[in-house]
Amino acid sequence: MSCPDWPVTVAGRAGPVAVVERHLVVAASSDARANGVRPGQRRREAEAHCPALVVLSRDEGGELRAFEGVVRGLESLGVLVTVRQPGWASLATRGPARRLGGEAALARVVAALLEAAAPANLLVGLSDEPAPPGNGEWSSPERVGQWWRIGIADGPFTATLAARVGALVPPGDGPSFLAPFGVELLGRPELADLLRRLGLATLGSFAALDEGEVSARFGADGARAHRLARGLGQEAVSPRRPPLELAVGQELEPPAERQEAVVLLARALAEALGERLATAGLTCTLLRVEVVTEVGERLERCWADEEGWSPSLLAERLRWQLEAWLPAPAVGEEDLAGAGIAHLGLVPLEVIPARGRQLELWGRPRAGEEQVARAVARVQGMLGADQVLRPVPEGGRGPAEQVRLVPFGDPFQPGSRDAPWPGRLPAPSPAVVPMVPHPALLVDASGEPVRVNGRGEASAEPARLVIGDGPELSLCAWSAPWPCEERWWDRSGRRRRVRLQVLTSAGEGFLMVLEQGSWAVEGRYD
Repeated sequence: MSCPDWPVTVAGRAGPVAVVERHLVVAASSDARANGVRPGQRRREAEAHCPALVVLSRDEGGELRAFEGVVRGLESLGVLVTVRQPGWASLATRGPARRLGGEAALARVVAALLEAAAPANLLVGLSDEPAPPGNGEWSSPERVGQWWRIGIADGPFTATLAARVGALVPPGDGPSFLAPFGVELLGRPELADLLRRLGLATLGSFAALDEGEVSARFGADGARAHRLARGLGQEAVSPRRPPLELAVGQELEPPAERQEAVVLLARALAEALGERLATAGLTCTLLRVEVVTEVGERLERCWADEEGWSPSLLAERLRWQLEAWLPAPAVGEEDLAGAGIAHLGLVPLEVIPARGRQLELWGRPRAGEEQVARAVARVQGMLGADQVLRPVPEGGRGPAEQVRLVPFGDPFQPGSRDAPWPGRLPAPSPAVVPMVPHPALLVDASGEPVRVNGRGEASAEPARLVIGDGPELSLCAWSAPWPCEERWWDRSGRRRRVRLQVLTSAGEGFLMVLEQGSWAVEGRYD
């Protein structure tokens, strides 16, 4: 199965939406595609095609967590599942198809499993990508109007293309199915460009060449691509092994009515889970804690930590989480009135090989590391994993645009900060950046507001600065203004700003920004 725009699907946003990573579009909604937005475009190019485009930053942690439920649904068929990336999974069909009465029946069962495993905020209605000309006989009705694509064919490469259009390709028909697709799908841009210049635009035309001539002209890699175009030489991908039975849990009969008893049980379960992980040489990076009360109320929360959970840290976090879910009884009461716990469980959702931890010379943990982890765990236990954020560097022009906040513990690949950003803030960056710029008044020696014309020239030399209702500050130095214009092609979304650095007589430095005729303080230098 394939969900080409899984990052947009998980976001659950309607309308023209694109997910961007490193300033390139990685996924686009059907409305965005209708306006010319395509994966691989630069962000500026996509916004030029669709001025109303909503641009979201990629959340790899959220994509992984959402796709985990989909993979577990597929694994319920009793076969190994291969996951190349969130949004793409494959499995061997021979056994399940025989058991269920054919590949078409298997496709219907898989469709039902995918529907049941869909995230709650799923954006249904993925763009319906048509099959290439001549492939209509292989189209599957399950693909229309759904967020997934189901494809069955011989080999991973053919099956991947079959999933793009929702096709069930009979055994042996792979070459004829592949023939109308473009050579770009071979995943070799330089080879595809050369083939198109030679007039070989489709996989069928490339496959018709003599194998020996292809090998002599394009080398070993070209020969491998030629075999793929013919439906041959498709390397098997390594299936994901189902997770070991690492989950731990305890049914309480009768339900526990005392908070202390539940906390002690939580600590014991944390230690038991730690032993199972250590025995398997694993560490858990994504964990789900489950609590079921005696009245059937189910409480769940997922925690992520890219370094893995230690038993002691997990035990403390469980205690804090239980305290947040189950407030302590009032003075004079002994039990958790009406909140008895009938089940407590810990379910590892993602595990990685244990890599150990780097200690200091005398064997102690790195300074402050354990204290920070415990403090963050306590707050996340009370508020949720996505409510505790950490800053990561990002590309941008202004100081607030050069930092992105992501959930603490989630994996994140920061974008390139060295990409060209016309009008970007030069180093060093301000030490203090307010969430909202503070309104200010910047005037010249005669008391007139300082203006900046279209050429970036100031009307006069800045002399005094007033921030909000504060006192008047005398200036002794300033920089030349530099303009920054964004979305110049879009009248409604066009944004023009001018930045200016000033230094007061007291030695304080400020980053000023002029927008729509008003000055504001965007940052303060130490």
